[in-house]
Amino acid sequence: MIVDDARFMLMVIEKLLRKMGHDVVYRAVNGVDAVNIYAEHMHEIDLVTLDVVMPKMDGLQVLKRILTLNPDAKVVMVTSISSPHIVQPALRAGAKDFVTKPFRLSQLAQVINNVLDSP
Repeated sequence: MIVDDARFMLMVIEKLLRKMGHDVVYRAVNGVDAVNIYAEHMHEIDLVTLDVVMPKMDGLQVLKRILTLNPDAKVVMVTSISSPHIVQPALRAGAKDFVTKPFRLSQLAQVINNVLDSP
């Protein structure tokens, strides 16, 4: 599942995931939709890429709700703000990794593979 309020970023990440051989089953452009989609379809979702700054509910709040629904969820934060006061709380809350925008596609691919390969 890809969660980002920028439609361009949704397209970039989806294209990369498909190129890597993954299916993108769900997309959300705000935090409320992301939580609702995840709650309804979590059994179909292996990984979530999650923007930090979004309307209706920020990425950290979404992360916490997803992990309440499924403590084993694999969530990669995708943020344009690499400040430790943003990244560290997300990692402490349970995000598996993060990527800072703008990112190289190879960097995001490596993070995704590492997270999917982890227990």
